Amino acid sequence: MLSRVADAVYWMSRYVERAENVARFVDVNLNLLLDYPAGQRPSWEPLVLTTGDHAWFIEHYGDPSPDAVMRFLTFDDRYPNSILSSVSHARENARSVREIISREMWQQLNEFYLMVQSASRSAASPDEMADFYARVKLSGIYFEGVTNATLSRGEAWHFAQLARMLERADKTSRILDVKYFILLPTVRDVGTTLDQLGWNALLNSASALQMFRQKHHVTTPEQVAGFLLFDPDFPRSIRRCVIEAQESLHALTGSPIGSHRNESERLIGELRARFDYAQIDRIMDDGLHEYLDGVQIALNDIGSTIARRFFHMESLPEPSKAQDQKNGDPRRSES
Repeated sequence: MLSRVADAVYWMSRYVERAENVARFVDVNLNLLLDYPAGQRPSWEPLVLTTGDHAWFIEHYGDPSPDAVMRFLTFDDRYPNSILSSVSHARENARSVREIISREMWQQLNEFYLMVQSASRSAASPDEMADFYARVKLSGIYFEGVTNATLSRGEAWHFAQLARMLERADKTSRILDVKYFILLPTVRDVGTTLDQLGWNALLNSASALQMFRQKHHVTTPEQVAGFLLFDPDFPRSIRRCVIEAQESLHALTGSPIGSHRNESERLIGELRARFDYAQIDRIMDDGLHEYLDGVQIALNDIGSTIARRFFHMESLPEPSKAQDQKNGDPRRSES
């Protein structure tokens, strides 16, 4: 497969997953608005902080009001990681490889794009926005389903799967990180009904509440964090995403899992091993935010080495060791 084609398929899939997960990200707060006691409201600034683009937001919006944050993350075409920008970029990439992807994939992505474009032109109430985010999440799920149902399990499918899993792992870590910035107003609320509502809102936003309750009868921070980080079976847990990303990466390179012939394979194998031997109690004691920050750095470095290995054969700088939202493609400021 030409590197240009692989690049387009990869970013098409990654941008669709990004749009879906930004909707889940905002949905944490919208779910909480329904359950918070009268006179209390969750803060919206941490949603901006966890994107890594706080300075950009302050420059363009000022104070992080609910309307400003929702506009920033949803419909701002100047912001390259908004839902509107992500779906637009996904469609542009898909258009360039229409002969590679299935007709059904193109139709579903085009419908997704038109739905978001239409919503961006109309003023919506918070209730209507909640419905919009639900439709964004379903559109992302439909696109994944259509891809799996209509695309042969060749190189194109593995590039799409690799991109989707890396993006999902990164965004699941950020959704989980929101809890420590936003869902708990004071230490006094630990273990209270308000605390439980926050963890349930988090699980709902990751479509994880029912699967979590099948394994755990009591909701505790350790159990929720452990489930979203390390559950080997739940499709949105970070560990499950890394396992599937590793399988697709090795299918593309042809090297057996457990070995490595390039830096991408070494880094993803190292991250998987880190999850295999992790202990959630120790992570919570040392600091969940710090652990998630390390996971995000590792995922960014994996994305950077994949870009150099498959898409850019020329010499490029080594991956950054600082937390970054660039997600691996040095040409794309929006990634």
